[in-house]
Order: sequence, then structure tokens, then C-alpha cells
Amino acid sequence: MLAEIIFAGFGGQGVLLAGQTLAKCAMWHGLEVSWIPSYGPEMRGGTANCTVVLADAGIASPMATQYDYALTFNQPSLDKFLPKMKDGGVVIFDSTQVKAPADAKVTLVPVAASTIAEELGSLKCANMVMLGAYLGKRAH
Repeated sequence: MLAEIIFAGFGGQGVLLAGQTLAKCAMWHGLEVSWIPSYGPEMRGGTANCTVVLADAGIASPMATQYDYALTFNQPSLDKFLPKMKDGGVVIFDSTQVKAPADAKVTLVPVAASTIAEELGSLKCANMVMLGAYLGKRAH
């Protein structure tokens, strides 16, 4: 098993934390893991993304150029990473913030993460809603 995942959005949306949480949980369950963050110099509002690679054997390269899964928290991130998806890939996106393309060649999973987070009491937990959507999709 090898899964290459990109989490992408604006700084302040908890993108890096969501990826790091997945990486730590996978490590605790005995998987091989890499987590590589990437972000701009801005405190909030700049670009932020991280790549998580999960495997049940050694990871040959922690750098991914194509992804099995993408969790996109904003439109620029969807636009940037959609062309970098592998055939059969899955894009989970915050449908409150992102408009899905009509002609995508991947599986699109809309999740109203921001709306759900607000209903739970804090927009700050939208990242965990997205992570939960990923885990639910992976389980099936």
C-alpha cells in the first residue's frame, strides 16, 4: 500500500495540522510515513500545503509529483493540484469554499466542511471535518 496525499489551502485553515495529524496517527498504527510542509512567508492568508506519504513498506521518495488524494480547502488549491492527480485519484474539497470543475477526470467528493464546522461551533475545526471525510472515503 502506498498513498500520496496533498492537503492544500490558505495559511490559517489548519491545512498543515490536518496533514500532520494524519501522519502521526498512521505512524502510531505502524505505517511508514513522511510529512512535508510547504508554506509562504505570510502568517495567514498565504498559500499552505503539505504532502503526506503513507506506506506499509519503506518509502522510496517522500516527494510526490502526482497524488492519489487531494484535500483542497480553497479554489486556488483545487485549480493548482487537480492537474497533478493520478488516474483514479480522489479530490475531497470544501464545497462551501470551492466550486467543483465540471470535467474532472477524478472522483470529486464535496464536503461542506466550513458549514459543518460552524454548526459544530467553530470554523477552526473545518480541517478536522475534511480529515474525517478523507478517512471515511479511505475506509470504503
